[in-house]
Amino acid sequence: MGRGVGAQGRGSLGDGPAQWCGAAFIDAEDIAAVAAHALTDPTPPNTDWILTGPQALSYDAVAAVLTEVTGRPVRHRSVSVEEMRARHARVMPPEFATVLADVDRRIADGAEDRTTDAVARLTGRPPRSFTTYAEDNSDALTTS
Repeated sequence: MGRGVGAQGRGSLGDGPAQWCGAAFIDAEDIAAVAAHALTDPTPPNTDWILTGPQALSYDAVAAVLTEVTGRPVRHRSVSVEEMRARHARVMPPEFATVLADVDRRIADGAEDRTTDAVARLTGRPPRSFTTYAEDNSDALTTS
């Protein structure tokens, strides 16, 4: 979760094409708890786990949570996939810029608009919500 909210002190969540569909942001603490389970469970899982937070949020919804928690207006501006590719290409090889822009396109198309019960099933507790994460980190989020 923390990686995606770095610009909120300037009033911007960032720009991207994934305005309407959601992604179930997951807290690093939840990932660590699942990793601890996997490393200490005597039976190998022999499967892949799709780890998610408890709800899929659009970037606009994330901006609304950050606005509420920080008391500062935070926004998300939707841009085209091509604009994202061009921005990425200014700082990385064009091939990689295309791959990253395609990830944004897939998110915009709903590829990550889902949740799973994996964190709760494996750790015995529900994953932490984005709102709880933001509230717990409000001091860091309001530092410009």
